[in-house]
Amino acid sequence: MDNEEFKLKESGINPVDTAGSNNDVYFTNVDTTENTSESVAVAVKKTPPKRKGNGVASTYVFFIVVIVLSMIISVYAVFCMNDILAITKTNSVVTVSFTDSIEDIDTAIDLLADNGLIKCKNFCKLFANYRSRYVGAPYEPGVYYLSGKMGLEGMLQTMKGNSATAETVTLTFPEGYTVAEIVDKLVANEVCDKASLLSVIETVEFTYSLVDGLKADEKVPYRLEGYLFPDTYDFFIGESSSSVVKKFLENGDARITEEYRNKAEKLGYSMRDIIIIASIIQKEAGDEEQMKAISAVLHNRLSDKTNYPSIGCESTSDYIKNKVAPSLSSTSAHTADYYLNFYSTDSTSTVVGLPEGPICNPGLAAIDAALNPADSEAYFFFHDSKGKLYTAKTYSEFKQKIQAYAPYLNY
Repeated sequence: MDNEEFKLKESGINPVDTAGSNNDVYFTNVDTTENTSESVAVAVKKTPPKRKGNGVASTYVFFIVVIVLSMIISVYAVFCMNDILAITKTNSVVTVSFTDSIEDIDTAIDLLADNGLIKCKNFCKLFANYRSRYVGAPYEPGVYYLSGKMGLEGMLQTMKGNSATAETVTLTFPEGYTVAEIVDKLVANEVCDKASLLSVIETVEFTYSLVDGLKADEKVPYRLEGYLFPDTYDFFIGESSSSVVKKFLENGDARITEEYRNKAEKLGYSMRDIIIIASIIQKEAGDEEQMKAISAVLHNRLSDKTNYPSIGCESTSDYIKNKVAPSLSSTSAHTADYYLNFYSTDSTSTVVGLPEGPICNPGLAAIDAALNPADSEAYFFFHDSKGKLYTAKTYSEFKQKIQAYAPYLNY
């Protein structure tokens, strides 16, 4: 092989049949890689680079939402704890009243929320139901002076009637005491608040048979006058007004037996009529021995209203003048003169028969006398200066006895 042939082989030029007639040389191993790469580049789409700004914004939004939610939850938690523990509550007092017993915690908490004493009532319901052993229903009807500073449990305990201290006081209420006198004695001995007590007496409905359905009456100064049974009672200092009144009513309901009620029906009177008659007997009689004789006079007059439209007693107007009038204030609904129109039963009165309500709280002796009058035809009675009782069948006999035994009386 000569040098020329070797150069041709080394150069990759094929001398065989690769030349044309004009001895031009053609190359059979021409590299086409460059053209192929350009065609692929045209066919494949390039992916655009990610924008870093969008990812950062999303992260910021996420953290802002988390922070806001955390703040809301934190604020709610603070309110919840404040309702329970009264950390930042004020001592502002709110009057809360209800006339029927509340039998479930949720209703009681709704009432507190309605009066602005708590903010997170759903959480409070959850907590109170968990603590129901200590603060659960029932809640006694009455008027309560509550403060958010008491905390949820304190307010619920108060509404259960359990706000009293462990200290007790024993008080005796004689026969013939009026509501005003009973209230003053309870308040003076720090048993309960006067305004609350009067409100319970006027508004709270009790299920005891003697007062069941008894409503406040514009003509009657005190709704429960006549029904706060006179006796000796033990009270807690700071006891709820509802609890205090219940003790009087429960005692009276038990002491005035079914026998008394049946006797009233046989006489043609309601038990309320008998209580009114008994209250007058209690005030008019000097002692228990005189009660049935006075009862006979009252029954005789009530049975003959045509000839004796008035029962002729001054004790009824004395009740208004001496017991009711001093307890009235400038904000009272009515004056003493207003009540006299319904209670004055002396001989010059226009009130026919009994006054609108009892004039005191009578004892059992007076109630028994009202149901069992003496066998007498007397229509008049009076006392001398020593308290001795005289009765008469006619007005002329009445005047004669007055002249003989009590000429100083103005009849």
